[in-house]
Amino acid sequence: MQRPLFRPAAALRFVVNGQSGHGDSDATRDAIESGLRDAGRAGTVWFAAPGELAQVARKAAEQAVADGAAVVAVGGDGTINTVAQAAHAAGCTMGVIPRGTFNYFAREHGAPLETPDALRWLLDARPEPVQISAINGQVFLVNTSLGLYPDLLQDRETWKARFGRSRLVAFGAGMATLLRAQRRLRLSIEWDGQVRELRALTLFVGNNRLQLEQLGLGARDGLSEGAAADGHITAVILKPIGTLAMVGLMLRGALGQLGEASGIDRIVCQSLVVKPTRLLGRRKVKVAFDGEVDWMRSPLTIRVLPQPLWLLKAAPEVTAP
Repeated sequence: MQRPLFRPAAALRFVVNGQSGHGDSDATRDAIESGLRDAGRAGTVWFAAPGELAQVARKAAEQAVADGAAVVAVGGDGTINTVAQAAHAAGCTMGVIPRGTFNYFAREHGAPLETPDALRWLLDARPEPVQISAINGQVFLVNTSLGLYPDLLQDRETWKARFGRSRLVAFGAGMATLLRAQRRLRLSIEWDGQVRELRALTLFVGNNRLQLEQLGLGARDGLSEGAAADGHITAVILKPIGTLAMVGLMLRGALGQLGEASGIDRIVCQSLVVKPTRLLGRRKVKVAFDGEVDWMRSPLTIRVLPQPLWLLKAAPEVTAP
């Protein structure tokens, strides 16, 4: 596990997604630049135009490696995912300033949710290794999925465009998608020498302990700290169920009791291979990862990556006994 070179005084590279839904880019830049001046630190803010986030993230990561600095993602889980992909490939340290709706990755690792607070927290942080996973080589920090969940994400973006960005809008879009769910997946799943054939509405694979715990899918099978904490991921299978059962499932999810539902099955493992068995002539499968949706070629290999992501994290506070 090779630790990247990191000089605390080196100029940080902040990458901001210009396509994000907040519409306060100038305020974000001002908050970052004024915070850097107050702390006597150097840094640059890079805004990525629509469609250019991955390219900007790669350039920022390359410069960070050359200077022994860090690249900092400013945005939600999707933006953080893109910057993490670049940082992990380049082998540089990464930081986060959360600006999204749910911010699962940032919250799991202790980052404050307000930009000035997150920046101060970041400037006192040091690189620590954190687990990341990948689906067919594409990094994901929070989750990846196929089936119903990618449809849900696309519907959520449509609702956000009409009604704005909020957790209530996201929840409403999710309910609408689940209640009209019709498509069934036929999957072959291989893990730890086992093979299972099944039908499912969705396959959801979690890498984020906070999200799994909030859904009631945390610690199990002797993993006292949750499956995303010790080299494991949790695959959650939603079986085909009726409309009334779906309503009950949504209520359990809202209450953090999804693990108790009869329509849910789980697999805790380090890697799995997923083969949709009926693609109807198509060679690719629609998948989601950290809120983004794309098409990938089958079979899908999902695994914990052996090399961690080096994330700037503040040292935990020590309380007196």
